[in-house]
Amino acid sequence: MPYKSNNGSAMQFLLIPVTVKNILKDLLDKSEFYKILALRFANFYGLKSSICSGTEQIHILLHGRIVTKLERTNTMENFIYSVNATIPVFLVMVIGYLLGNCNMLDEHFAKKANSFNFKVTLPALLFQDIAASDMRSNFDLPFVLFCAIVTSICFWGIWGISKIFLKDDSIRGAFVQGSFRGSAAVFGIAFIVNIYGNSGMAPLMILGAVPLYNIYSVIVLTFESNEKEDGSALRAAIINICKNPIILAILFSTIFSFLGIYEKTPEIITKTIGNFAKLASPLALVCIGVTFEGKQAISKLRPTIVASFLKLLIQPAIFLPIAINMGFTGERLIALIIMLGSPTTPSCYIMAKNMHNDGMLTSSIIVTTTLLSSVTLTFWIFVIKSLGYL
Repeated sequence: MPYKSNNGSAMQFLLIPVTVKNILKDLLDKSEFYKILALRFANFYGLKSSICSGTEQIHILLHGRIVTKLERTNTMENFIYSVNATIPVFLVMVIGYLLGNCNMLDEHFAKKANSFNFKVTLPALLFQDIAASDMRSNFDLPFVLFCAIVTSICFWGIWGISKIFLKDDSIRGAFVQGSFRGSAAVFGIAFIVNIYGNSGMAPLMILGAVPLYNIYSVIVLTFESNEKEDGSALRAAIINICKNPIILAILFSTIFSFLGIYEKTPEIITKTIGNFAKLASPLALVCIGVTFEGKQAISKLRPTIVASFLKLLIQPAIFLPIAINMGFTGERLIALIIMLGSPTTPSCYIMAKNMHNDGMLTSSIIVTTTLLSSVTLTFWIFVIKSLGYL
């Protein structure tokens, strides 16, 4: 029976040989991957096509693929999720910038607040997110290892490339950190909750990536610091890793999660930790705005654009197809999109400033990636959904 459009007119279907139609139906029944293969096979006839999921019907339309109202609605919802998760973050930075220009806040405040964030609120946030998650029942070793391996490849690859092509040594540490490290904890969990109503696979992604984010950041910021430590750089990096409050928070929170200690902790303690955790992101964003200087940021526009391009587009383009080929779909794929394509985390600025690296370039990368991620994340989700993996 021909498809009826809204105005009642019938659309013709291409009549293809029964054997070809049967082949396409068989491919459709196999898996989502073969569904795509079936579409490409149908396009051999020079026409756009549409497969009605949930049925065995394959519609090869003369007038192109029908985009249903539901598909358009889902696309718009994904875009709204992205905008709601990113634009408020950007606006907090803008408000911080305006408060700085009004002399309500100044550099002295930002310096003290950054130190407070680095030593207290950010560790509290990471501790709460990881310790409160149920890693025992949801643990997926292949997924955690994939997150860790991909994070390592991104870090060492970007640092190696920057050694060759980035001539300004003073900005290399900030460039590398801003290029490979996404906002997995602060932005990622909020984004995934918007989609699924819970944190999904975010805690496992955090376990695989965030400890390495912080270890690798300490390493590159120590070796590329503008104020070199006395003695061996390697020894200084090891010492910084061992005493870094963020890494210590991740270590203890992982133990708490696996042993189920956090759920038995008195509410008066967990609420206190939660109150400090809530300060981390907004305080960091306000400090970024206060210390942001437009002229200096423009002078570092080229490394900012390159770092943003690597963070939002190149890494997802390389590793998402590999993840799909390894069988990761659904919530795991969303978590990987966040890991690979989320904006640079505000904690990069805190660490860069506290470890004598270029805070201006870091803040410029954070602002740029935050602003653009509402578009790029929506693009990646749309692509993955269109291919049937979500």
